[in-house]
Amino acid sequence: MSGPGEGAQAHCRPGCGACCIAVSISSPMPGHPRGKPAGVPCVQLDDHYRCRLFGQPERPVVCGALQPEPAMCGEDREQALAYLARLEQLTR
Repeated sequence: MSGPGEGAQAHCRPGCGACCIAVSISSPMPGHPRGKPAGVPCVQLDDHYRCRLFGQPERPVVCGALQPEPAMCGEDREQALAYLARLEQLTR
């Protein structure tokens, strides 16, 4: 699996899950019937920070629309969390 910035499209960094923690989700989903606030880990994250709903129809639309890119993912998980937290604040 390639990291952010490698090739035409970035891929999720193993062990990250930043987008499943920092981003708020307003639509209902399994485990979060009222959505999920920003900064709260999604209950659908497994022990390796991978989404259990990936590819499933129950996965929120916002999750599928959020695609990894070098600016968002940064050099490591901490940079990704900081970037997404800032984006969340700016879009409130």
